[in-house]
Amino acid sequence: QVQLVESGGGLVQAGDSLRLSCAASGRTFSRLHMGWFRQAPGKEREFVAVISWSGGSAYYADSVKGRFTISRDNTKNTVYLQMNSLKPEDTAVYYCAADRSSSWPEVRGDLYDYWGHGTQVTVSS
Repeated sequence: QVQLVESGGGLVQAGDSLRLSCAASGRTFSRLHMGWFRQAPGKEREFVAVISWSGGSAYYADSVKGRFTISRDNTKNTVYLQMNSLKPEDTAVYYCAADRSSSWPEVRGDLYDYWGHGTQVTVSS
């Protein structure tokens, strides 16, 4: 079992930066692909980014490519999402998720095995 806890959300202005963190419990973190998803009010949950278990590969949604960077520290059981040049349309609850499979890159949220409770990111214009 893996438990995930996100942090780092907040209220920022357009153009600002935020770094989200997701701390994982359990000894299997280094064998999990880790993803970030988001859900805006009234919208479906959408894929944001995923990083491979080793940290050697990452994949991004087109909407965040070039602005967001996913990274991980397996010694700290933590995955990060650095968000730069934030836009009002980035406003959402951001969730981290863990994928036990070897499928790469996995962008379907329903195929992830563990989820955090989310952290709110609000970007004002």
